[in-house]
Amino acid sequence: MLSLIVFLPIIAGLIIVAVPSSQKQVIRLVSLFAALGQCVLAYFIWQGYDPSMPGIIAGPGGSLDGSFQFVERLPWISLDLGNLGSLNIEYFLGVDGLSITMIILTALISTIGVLSSWTIKKQIKGYFILFNILSTAMMGCFVALDFFLFYVFWELMLLPMYFLIGIWGGPNREYAAIKFFLYTLFGSVFMLLVMIALYFSVIDPATGNNTFSLVAMASQENYIPGSILGPESVTWRYVAFIVLFIGFAIKVPMFPFHTWLPDAHVEAPTPISVILAGVLLKLGTYGMMRINFPLFPEVFQASLYVIGVFGAINIIYGAFCALAQQDLKKLVAYSSISHMGYVLLGLAAANTEGMTGALYQMFNHGTITAMLFLLVGVIYDRAHTRSIDKFGGLATYMPVYAGVVTIAWFASLGLPGLSGFISEAFVFVGAFSSEVTRNIAIVSVLGIVFGAAYLLWSLQRMFLGKRNPDAVYELQTGDDGHEHIHFHDWTGKNDLDGRELTMLVPLALIIIILGVYPMPVLGLMTTSINKLVEVLSPVVLTAIN
Repeated sequence: MLSLIVFLPIIAGLIIVAVPSSQKQVIRLVSLFAALGQCVLAYFIWQGYDPSMPGIIAGPGGSLDGSFQFVERLPWISLDLGNLGSLNIEYFLGVDGLSITMIILTALISTIGVLSSWTIKKQIKGYFILFNILSTAMMGCFVALDFFLFYVFWELMLLPMYFLIGIWGGPNREYAAIKFFLYTLFGSVFMLLVMIALYFSVIDPATGNNTFSLVAMASQENYIPGSILGPESVTWRYVAFIVLFIGFAIKVPMFPFHTWLPDAHVEAPTPISVILAGVLLKLGTYGMMRINFPLFPEVFQASLYVIGVFGAINIIYGAFCALAQQDLKKLVAYSSISHMGYVLLGLAAANTEGMTGALYQMFNHGTITAMLFLLVGVIYDRAHTRSIDKFGGLATYMPVYAGVVTIAWFASLGLPGLSGFISEAFVFVGAFSSEVTRNIAIVSVLGIVFGAAYLLWSLQRMFLGKRNPDAVYELQTGDDGHEHIHFHDWTGKNDLDGRELTMLVPLALIIIILGVYPMPVLGLMTTSINKLVEVLSPVVLTAIN
């Protein structure tokens, strides 16, 4: 089932290759059916998932012990390296409480992304082929349990995203695409070196061979004494942790590696901004929770304060930057940086409350920010501008749009009753419960205040009051005698149409439902989070004989 949910978009891409470029609607529908198929498979995985199994790390010696579910494990590449031993790479997939939530999120956001791509007019065939490759790469990262396989999926994301921004983006799309590519590639190169060092430092207890298995790597007794990342190689283990952390931090993005994100978001077409904010950023913090922290728990414990400080910087710095923006899309991009800071703060707490809040924030941020970027795209399609000061009084003439924006805005703000509040509350409870992060949490609360400032201020300028004299829309009196809004060069209905409501209403319902009753998601992750906290507790490294 995992192979099917991963490679279904690739199958769709191969079908699109055979479809003539003139059959635009067929190309769109093939991609949509693939995305909906992923949603159906995600539903069955969710229904068949047993939340009582911990995952994260298996039993003694790295055996599976039923901890991971829907496991697919086959030999993939096996080579004799002579004096260096052998190269053993597996096709190893599995699901636990960390990945099940991300699988559901990826399937949902991919479907929303396809629907949002309906307005793409340029080179549709090439666009949807690249989009489907990107969908496969994202899903693959969340289910891969072999480090080499994870790295293949991780690198596979670079190429389609580079072209999707560079070809279908805005005026400065080449600059934004190259910047995104170079930043991510920089982190990936060092990740590759750590991956190779780990391979020659870990033995699979089942076969006695070196292994890329993340399950075996997370069992500290599998490390070889005297190897470069063995238990006594304290310095190299710190170096490996830092290098891996930077690779994942670039994707988050964490300050000071964040500068690629606003450029990428502003230049990317709306569907790619949705994918970028909804899924890709989560791969950074997911990589930390799946690989970085469990493989080097003693270094993680020594780094809690530093991680917490960087989380606070993200929260406050991102909010300040958002407060200064006139471009609505750039405002949402900086707010995304700010809200990913809450995930880092929850991880730094290193307790069940903080980790639960961090993972739940990843899911909620994916739905909320995807909704925000869709709403930015809606107004840009009509007005051909994202300047906040070019609007005013929109709530009178676009009441449905204004209502949906209000839900997304207040969810991002963390209003009680909406999903963002629950995850942020868990993060702060966890951070306050930890002596290491308590003072950092006190400072980070300012991010909520600044968040209210930039969100409410932008809401007021765009939707409340009267039409600005310099607004990009005119008012025309209709046959009913009432004034109606009119955007130049916009021939569609001015308020939300059926396709746009189909994208936005499910996200709004998820935000409201999970804000009132979060257990459908929290229940999936609790056991795995408890196990992760246990794995990350202060440890004394041991090694195999």
